[in-house]
Amino acid sequence: MNSIKRAGIIGGVRIPFCRNNTAYADVGNFGMAVKTLGVLVERYNLHGVELGEVAFGAVIKHAFDWNLAREATLSSGLAPTTPGITTARACGTSLDNAILIANKIAAGQIDAGIAGGADTTSDVPIVYSKSLQQRLLAVNRARKPIDKFKTAYRGFSLGELKPSFPGVAEPRTGKSMGDHCELMAREWHIGREEQDALALASHQKLAAAYARGFFSDLIVPFRGVDRDNILRADTTLEKLATLKPAFDKISGHGTLTAGNSSALSDGSAAVLIASDEWAAARGLKVQAYLTHARVAAVDFVHGEGLLMAPTIAVPRMLAEAGLTLQDFDFYEIHEAFAAQVLCTLRAWESDEYCRTRLGLDKALGAIDPARMNVNGSSLATGHPFAATGARLIATLARMLDEKGSGRGLISICTAGGMGVTAILEKP
Repeated sequence: MNSIKRAGIIGGVRIPFCRNNTAYADVGNFGMAVKTLGVLVERYNLHGVELGEVAFGAVIKHAFDWNLAREATLSSGLAPTTPGITTARACGTSLDNAILIANKIAAGQIDAGIAGGADTTSDVPIVYSKSLQQRLLAVNRARKPIDKFKTAYRGFSLGELKPSFPGVAEPRTGKSMGDHCELMAREWHIGREEQDALALASHQKLAAAYARGFFSDLIVPFRGVDRDNILRADTTLEKLATLKPAFDKISGHGTLTAGNSSALSDGSAAVLIASDEWAAARGLKVQAYLTHARVAAVDFVHGEGLLMAPTIAVPRMLAEAGLTLQDFDFYEIHEAFAAQVLCTLRAWESDEYCRTRLGLDKALGAIDPARMNVNGSSLATGHPFAATGARLIATLARMLDEKGSGRGLISICTAGGMGVTAILEKP
């Protein structure tokens, strides 16, 4: 039986994230994936190298993207004998992929792999009515030309040609993620001012990170863009306060706006993960190790907050690791919505919630806000669903490497009432 090996983050890269229907409108998941994987291959001299696995995912994708990871791998410069697996767990996709690669390394199944994701909300699959689909299938089954003609036009109406675009509503509730987050904000008494303040801080911290060169080797220019085009370094609380509610537009009490919610985005990110032995043999430095991970889900259909699953996953992970919530140098908490982050923090600070929902003796407690999302997060960078996890891993690993030691926590909420969390450590 193989001994457990450490899974080290060698490094990561991403293209700038862009608001949908802008710079990457015609690129698609495959093009963004190939660019990101190709840069990793060049940076770490992996041309022609066979890796154990490339785990790569996308949430919004066409039917022809069904084998995205393998196809992108074949175009990346890696050896064509490198396998690829295409995955999806909504916003947690590429963090899940990193966990998958790390687990295979720990088990001794592989020595190295790449985890990542790409997503576009510009190049979305457009489908037509069920009746038109059935009509076309019937035409295909008909054998004689006259039968095909009759099948094609019998009972046909122009309404069958009306296209349908991908929806963002939860199938079991009919509510969008923003609608659900509005309910969470009311339950936890999160006001508009708090949300706008967190959004402003995200933009300010991201702008400062660019200014000090933090992203110099984490982001590569693509399609003439060299930084996230959602970033608004000059935004202010006054500007954010002028925005109207984006989801609850009727009650007069809506607090989620386009400014304090992550924007629909296009982008791609990936990280190289390897065992100590593989890294040493290639002369590569390990920035940090992925040491613990946990996923969880909540019963949002029957009243729990859709995006509260990380509040469950994190304490379970902490118990397994023998740590407290305060035992971290950095916290990377995905900013799907400012309200979601604030609800999560408030839940961890609540004695009642931690006792009744988490089964703990007392509240997990507060975290130092100066250690959270130090270089900005999804409200300022954007959020291409399957790419966010890899962005967070690469960012956190770089921060721990710069510090020289320490520990960081990653927390991502996802559609479907799930959460994906992980711990990175640098001894």
